[in-house]
Amino acid sequence: MRAHVVVPVDRAAPPTSTSAADGADAAGPRTRAARGGLLNYLRAQRYRLAAGMALGLLGSVLALAQPLAAKLVIDRLSAEEPILTAVTVLSLLVLGGALTSGLGHFVLQAAAENAVWTERRRLISRLLRLRVSVVEETGPGDLIARVTTDTTLLRQTAHQAVASCVTGALSIVATLVLMSTLDPLLLAATVAVAGVAAAGSAVAAPRIGKATLEVHTALGGIGAGLERALGAFRTVKAAVAEHREAERLQESADHARRMGLKAAGWEATSATASAVVVQIAFLVVLGIGGARVASGALPVSALVAFLLYVFALGPRVAQLAEGVNQVQIAAAAVTRIEQVRTLETERTRALVPAHGSPAVGSPPIPGVEFRSVTFSYGQDQPGVLHDVSLRLPGSSGLTAVVGPSGAGKSTLFCLLEGFHDPDSGDILVDGTDIRALSLSDLRGTIGYVEQDSAALHGTVRENLTLGRHDATAGQIAEALSLARLETVVARLPHGVDTRVGHRGAHLSGGERQRLAIARALLRQPRILLLDEATSHLDGVNEAQLNATLRDIAQRTTVIAIAHRLSTVRTAQRIIVMDSGRVVGTGTHGSLLRTCPLYQDLSGGGAFA
Repeated sequence: MRAHVVVPVDRAAPPTSTSAADGADAAGPRTRAARGGLLNYLRAQRYRLAAGMALGLLGSVLALAQPLAAKLVIDRLSAEEPILTAVTVLSLLVLGGALTSGLGHFVLQAAAENAVWTERRRLISRLLRLRVSVVEETGPGDLIARVTTDTTLLRQTAHQAVASCVTGALSIVATLVLMSTLDPLLLAATVAVAGVAAAGSAVAAPRIGKATLEVHTALGGIGAGLERALGAFRTVKAAVAEHREAERLQESADHARRMGLKAAGWEATSATASAVVVQIAFLVVLGIGGARVASGALPVSALVAFLLYVFALGPRVAQLAEGVNQVQIAAAAVTRIEQVRTLETERTRALVPAHGSPAVGSPPIPGVEFRSVTFSYGQDQPGVLHDVSLRLPGSSGLTAVVGPSGAGKSTLFCLLEGFHDPDSGDILVDGTDIRALSLSDLRGTIGYVEQDSAALHGTVRENLTLGRHDATAGQIAEALSLARLETVVARLPHGVDTRVGHRGAHLSGGERQRLAIARALLRQPRILLLDEATSHLDGVNEAQLNATLRDIAQRTTVIAIAHRLSTVRTAQRIIVMDSGRVVGTGTHGSLLRTCPLYQDLSGGGAFA
């Protein structure tokens, strides 16, 4: 194993909770952070965003010119002058405004799609680099919702919302300026009425954002609950627990509905205020303007143009209010997406300097050593390993780890794989602290077969080559043969290209185990970890596989957690664990004489 140059470690901030309660707490700081995240999200597409807004503004300018063109048509008709030119100009303004606005909308949607595409790629990359403990605590379903539901909401709201705010605000200002040229008194009356809509939006907007955040937190809970139930679908059905699981999910759905109704209520309040203001403004302008026309202070054409601007102002006010609301919704989506940035990822580089490890000429069979290792799965959790020290020389052959349930056997493998870091002590491979290696290099050395043999949805070939995409047909056939799986694959309708179903549902438990063993062997690891890898096999297949493992142990460090005497008694070295401590090491015969726990395990039928 090569020594590695020490470089800084990639560390993220400590993991944070993503529960619904957290979504409601600290709303102020989180909202400010979300707005900053929203700006970062928009910045990557700033040129497309600017182009879309420019086209939208141009469409608004053309629309604002239409009342003046209409006034010109009325003046020409009153003066009995030709109106062809005026009508042509008005028609071009209407057509040009519609086309320009439509093109601006398309550009904004394209910018949103590109931004979401980039964000989803970034999230997917980060999620797959999270620490195992973070994923187990947060829940895969909730994390999946952030990549799918939250980014979709962001696409639907962010760019259009910002564009609506900018174009709506500028259009309102331009409209008010043009209205002031027609009649300042009518403008003052209109602005006084419009202030009511602004006040309504200012009250509603933050409440919409808070309710939306709670909705999507609840949706994340539904995703996590579904993943929990569907991931153990047969267990749920066997326990006749469908009703209870449905109730748990419905509670999250009920909460999402309540928050959705709350957000909808505030959105309706904002929209109603905008609509009512337009009607009131129209009546006020019509009353005051009619009086001024009657007194001769205002031409009829000016009143008509002003009323057209009032009608044009209404949608602009509604556009601005809707834009503010949508910004709040987008900020809520960004809050959940940005929370992923705070989740702790695995280190990708060396953590400590490598001392004394050979750069070249590493032994063909690496040794493994634990030095005073102590570990627990959390500060509030009981200790799992207590001052564990053991040394497995590279020439030790097959090593079996035995002990009662909860003794800490599987935890040894988790620490050796780097899924967790020990609270204290050191773990060495080839005399090198594993923290001095990148995790990719460390795991590239190790083949790991879990206790619950996992099969991914896909084909047999895809499962086999999960960590070895360049494997040849001959190498695949050899791995299948070593795992005693070749006859099973030969019976499948499409051979190695047969799909195995969700979590390998089309395979038996023993076939899934052998598939996992073949996958590990295909990588040609220098260390092979087997966590009860033969527990689902019948006697014939177990005997054949044990013979294979004994042969592989001549050139590979093989460590097997085992509960069967047939595996344990042939091991060159047996490690006995109890309550997180090593209580005995030796061969089957020596431990029967010297280790009371091993005697109990053997005599009590633990090794069946």
